[in-house]
Amino acid sequence: MRRADHLPDVGRLLAVVAHPDDETFGLGGIIATLVDTSAQVDVLCFTHGEASTLGRHDGEDLGVTRGRELTAAGRVLGVGQTQLLDWPDGQLADQPVAELAVPVAAMARETGADALLAFDESGITGHPDHRHATEAAHTVAHAMRLPLYAWAIPEPLAARLSAEFDTAFAGRPPNELDLAVPSDRARQRRAIACHVSQATDNPVLWRRLELAGDTDHLRLLS
Repeated sequence: MRRADHLPDVGRLLAVVAHPDDETFGLGGIIATLVDTSAQVDVLCFTHGEASTLGRHDGEDLGVTRGRELTAAGRVLGVGQTQLLDWPDGQLADQPVAELAVPVAAMARETGADALLAFDESGITGHPDHRHATEAAHTVAHAMRLPLYAWAIPEPLAARLSAEFDTAFAGRPPNELDLAVPSDRARQRRAIACHVSQATDNPVLWRRLELAGDTDHLRLLS
């Protein structure tokens, strides 16, 4: 692993995620820092996150609530365009990757993206939706000859979270982490506050941010 004294040199980045809050809980610190360095960042989210069992939504349709939270968090992070698609939450693994790639490619062309950002191939938590969103991004990056940066977490951090919370975080060894980059945790935390339905009772999230400090890690997948 090498520590970066600067972020990836991108002018326009497209972040590809599975659920509202992935752009913030996972990628938010990186996105905020990139925006602060004058990069333009857009977000494509495949689902409304309607299948989540976390948090509260005051009787409103959860997909509607989470869509509104995504928009609010995007404003805090400084995101340009946000596209929220209607693929079924929890079922991205049932969809052909080639079909998932179509809207990603379309938005990459529309925005003039010169790089993509997604979760690690492991999905971080192993969630099939996360993994398939990244597969779609990888397909597009390969076809369009664009770099794909993937947010990953170090193995010791994954192991500690898994032990403390009986979860299944997937980490990477040092030789598989290409960049250690500064993350704007203050702005990320303000964006997290927009995702009230998912952040109100989420101790794993807060512990991960505490352990990660002000640094996130990226792999270069394409």
